[in-house]
Amino acid sequence: MSAYDKVCIDTFLEKQLQLFPEPVAESPAEADEFLDEVCALVFKDKKALFKMMKDELDVSGMSEEEMLSQDEVFALPDGRYLFVEG
Repeated sequence: MSAYDKVCIDTFLEKQLQLFPEPVAESPAEADEFLDEVCALVFKDKKALFKMMKDELDVSGMSEEEMLSQDEVFALPDGRYLFVEG
């Protein structure tokens, strides 16, 4: 069973070129496998995403807007966030 639901997979497929110069997945199955391989993370909201970014990444001096605009951050239409390291 996948750790990523249809919303995560579809959003990644649609927006993957924001992070990569060419597609890394062409189907939902490939996207699911890729997200699993890179251990992409899903966050329930901005607060959880920001906590991880502040704890794990060098984002000192960045505004919340700048953190959200990072290529690795994919805003999901249901208010969650997908974080994919490139």
